[in-house]
Parts: sequence; structure tokens; C-alpha cells
Amino acid sequence: MIIVIDGLNKHQFQPLLDDMYRLRAQVFAGRLGWEVNIEDGKEIDQFDHMDPGYIVGVDDNMNVISCARVLQTTGPHMLSDVFDAILCGEAPVRSPNIWESTRFCVDTQRLKGEKSKHTVSTATCELMLGILEYAQDSGITDIITVIDPVMDRVLKRSNNAPHGYVGETVPMGKVKALAALLDCTDQRIANVREFAGIKGDIFISEEEALRKLEWREIAQEMSLAALPGDEGDLETLSKPGASITDLREYCFDQLTGAESDKEISAAVALMEMLSQKIGTSDVVELQRIAAQLPKSSKSRNGEVLRSA
Repeated sequence: MIIVIDGLNKHQFQPLLDDMYRLRAQVFAGRLGWEVNIEDGKEIDQFDHMDPGYIVGVDDNMNVISCARVLQTTGPHMLSDVFDAILCGEAPVRSPNIWESTRFCVDTQRLKGEKSKHTVSTATCELMLGILEYAQDSGITDIITVIDPVMDRVLKRSNNAPHGYVGETVPMGKVKALAALLDCTDQRIANVREFAGIKGDIFISEEEALRKLEWREIAQEMSLAALPGDEGDLETLSKPGASITDLREYCFDQLTGAESDKEISAAVALMEMLSQKIGTSDVVELQRIAAQLPKSSKSRNGEVLRSA
């Protein structure tokens, strides 16, 4: 799923932005060894303070799995102000219809078990589509992006080959860099969708994303109560301190003791997030119990049962 975060809604999605900045630090500073600015474990630069748009890929539990940044070329941007050596003295591209895409990255560690028919992951293709479809809907005709030769090959393998290049390929730190142009046409979008086998709408609405984020926050708080110490990440559920039986019983106790629809939703959401560890049959049973519980006047008509 893809969510667009920009200057209008970023105040609602700060947890996702923080996760995105941490992913960028993990990829660009950690995996690639780039010399980038790291603040409190997050990779943030001057262009993040210019209200860019962020195309963020999330999984069903609202974990950030991919991201990219899009910025107008009419003002400061990376090709004109950071990677200008690529231009070899030429004037930078400046047009209200051409935007720059940078900081494209995918969490390969979290997606290590992802199955794909191709050498390019589904998450990578979905992020490409998110950029192209967001751009097209915004009236942007072309995307310009600074990439390395490896990413150039990824674009070509995924039916998303650049239609042109700007400047030259030049050394940039430990790698070479070049600037590619991608038109935001129906044909390009169709080509990537066909390659990846992606059908239907890839975007999650703001309302759905906020609801899932609320569940994630509550579920994390609930998991803390079941775990010793101050560890709040759900990945710590695999560590000693809370057995699978303990966690299963904890979820059912939370449901039977729920006093509001919000608490019912949280209990089911937590079980769903833990389903691989606890067992999907328990999720079904929990949903059945939740459906039989009396609903308050603020009930959302069984909405929780459609959130898996």
C-alpha cells in the first residue's frame, strides 16, 4: 500500500515520517555508506524542510517498507544544488511540470521473505507506480531522478526504462551517478503494472491509514504490558519474557475485558499483528468473539472485521 504525505497532512503522520527517516538512515548511511546527515538515527537533509511530497510504502501493519521524495524543480533541488557535477556546466532542469524524485529506498531486511516472480521486488515496483501515479494525478509530466548504474538497470528490468538522460555519468563518492528522465504516461504505468502483476488501487486513504496507525499504537502499548523492560518494538515478542501461550491468553484477556469499541478493535488488531507467531485460527476465533460482543452507540458496524 502507498500513502502520500506532504505539507498538508504531515502533522497527522509524523510516526510514519520518523520511520521513513530511520529507513533512509539504515539504507543510505548503513547499507550504502553514503556521507549523509544523521539526526537521532534519522537521515534528514535540507530538502526535507521544504515541504516535499513523500511516497511511502507500508505493509498491512503500517510498517514503512519503502519511500521516495518528490520535489519541484523550480526551486532548490538535489540535481541543481548537490549533484550539479552531473550537469557538466549545463543549466539545471527547471519546470513546474518536471519534478525531482530522490531518496528512493526499500527495506530489504523487512521484505527478506517476500516472494516475487521477478528479479525486481513487488515493493520496488509498487513504489515506482506510486511515484508515477501521484505525479500524473498532480499534473506532472516528467520525473527527473539521480540514480546509480545499478538503479538504472533496475528501471530497465521493470519495464520502466528512462526515456532520456540529462548531463553525464560522473563519479559521486563510492559510486557513479547519472540523471534519468521518466515520463508519467499511461503507457509507462501500464508497463510497470504488467511486469509486476499489480492490479487495482495501490493507495491507502488517509482515513484508513490513520485508523491503522491508531491500532498500531494501541497494539504496541498492549504488547509492552505483556513484556518485561522498556522494549516497545513488536519484534521483541520473539525474545524471552513472554511465551506464545502468554501472548495468546493476553490477547483474549484484553478482548473479554474490553469496555469500548476502541479496545475491542485494538485487541483484534494485536492478534492480527501476531498471527504468524500465535496462529491464524486464534485470529478467526477472536474475530468471532468480537462480533458477538455488544456494541456501543459509537460502533462502526463491525469495521474491525474488515481490517485484516
